[in-house]
Amino acid sequence: MDTAPRRPPLAVLVTVGLVALVLTVLVTVTIGPADLAVGEVARSVGAHLGLPVTPVAPLHDAIVWDLRLPRVLTAAAVGAGLALSGAVMQSLTRNPLADPYLLGLSSGASLGAVAVLVVGVGLLLPVAAFAGALAALVATLSLARTGGVLTPGRAVLAGLAVSQLCAAGTSFVIFWTATGDSYRDILAWLMGSLAGATWSSVAIAGTALLLVGAVLLASGLRLDAFAFGDTAAAALGIGVDRTRWTLMTLVALLTGAMVAVSGAIGFVGLVLPHAVSVVTGPAHRRLLPVAALTGGVFLVWADTLARTVFDPRELPVGIVTALLGVPVFAVLLRRGRGTAWS
Repeated sequence: MDTAPRRPPLAVLVTVGLVALVLTVLVTVTIGPADLAVGEVARSVGAHLGLPVTPVAPLHDAIVWDLRLPRVLTAAAVGAGLALSGAVMQSLTRNPLADPYLLGLSSGASLGAVAVLVVGVGLLLPVAAFAGALAALVATLSLARTGGVLTPGRAVLAGLAVSQLCAAGTSFVIFWTATGDSYRDILAWLMGSLAGATWSSVAIAGTALLLVGAVLLASGLRLDAFAFGDTAAAALGIGVDRTRWTLMTLVALLTGAMVAVSGAIGFVGLVLPHAVSVVTGPAHRRLLPVAALTGGVFLVWADTLARTVFDPRELPVGIVTALLGVPVFAVLLRRGRGTAWS
């Protein structure tokens, strides 16, 4: 008798996820000190897209188009990218505790970002953060190749070493040079913040998600083969090493772009793939798109809480994702007794 649980069709899950994401964007843009309605948000967006709609008051239009909408869309793209990257990384390393920052990417990005913040050229922050993430990836892979074959285990250990080195460098730069208000800017970025999101942030995160994310989404069947080990994957005709390092590099590029606009936001890429798999099952063809949509919805709401709960003060969104993610992670860990989590 087949005891496998019946799961909703992928088309239903994706449709529900898309509807939830669109509604989340429309609703969260209305939340804040200014009293806005969903209709005003829709009309503001329509007017900027050239649609024949009734104009919105200039002040409300500026709040929607220049302040809240770029931030919400950036949060959606970053959440989707981190959740997708986490799911792929957990499969490639066969490690349920893997996340997008496993190869030292966040620490490298932090070092690059802090370096430009302390010298007062914040406009270069996304570029410096992305460059730092890529430099950390190169250092990790180079170290992992030293003295032996490049394996997932060696890559993880090398990533840990590079991460600690970059973290030490970041602490040294802060201790030696940061003064005055730069401490607050640095601290907010290190904890993850979308407060400075602009349409440039949307372009960076959105373009990376569309280009790199599409390739990762198409890799579902190959990732399923990795679940049975390298030998089984090779028997199915997959070039194991080439596929693994190509996908890891793509994850690094996507993560670097996300970290460049948001800082290091934790738990999204670690917890959401596990939470989503309860509904989708382990098949990556189903897991990856649903995880991306769920990540987008989750981070938009987390950022909305971060900017409104203690208004007019604002929390770094990384604090909120940790507060929400830790209890969820504990529940998943309890449910996972006797499985790969053990």
